[in-house]
Amino acid sequence: MKVNTYLNFPGNCAEALSFYEKHLGAKVLTKTTFASMSPTGTPQNMPPGLNPNGIMHARFTLGDTTVMASDGPKVEPMRSAYVSLSVDSNEEAERIYNALTEGGQVFMPMGEQFFAHRFGQFRDKFGINWMVIHEKPMH
Repeated sequence: MKVNTYLNFPGNCAEALSFYEKHLGAKVLTKTTFASMSPTGTPQNMPPGLNPNGIMHARFTLGDTTVMASDGPKVEPMRSAYVSLSVDSNEEAERIYNALTEGGQVFMPMGEQFFAHRFGQFRDKFGINWMVIHEKPMH
């Protein structure tokens, strides 16, 4: 069995992918729009309110993990699921935290914890929940 993360965006998936490429080193592997999947360029059976040029399906890598994403109807964000990024330095944790919290909502400010040199929780401006951690060795 393999578990993958699938992120849903309310119409700004392409913008989010570009942002993640710039700030997280994400690499987009594939990106398909709703319109490109129709021979006429006009998608059939598309939910109302979605942009035909929106992302129907994308795959990208973050580190050694493949993540999938798409645009869809606006949904309420959950607080029970996070994408967790484990990094190797305080500087990298701070850099990512600062980039991704801009325009977002901080749940736990970046700081030292008993289990981490640096740890923070937040929702980015695209509605995705993140945890960034530079772990301490646990014995």
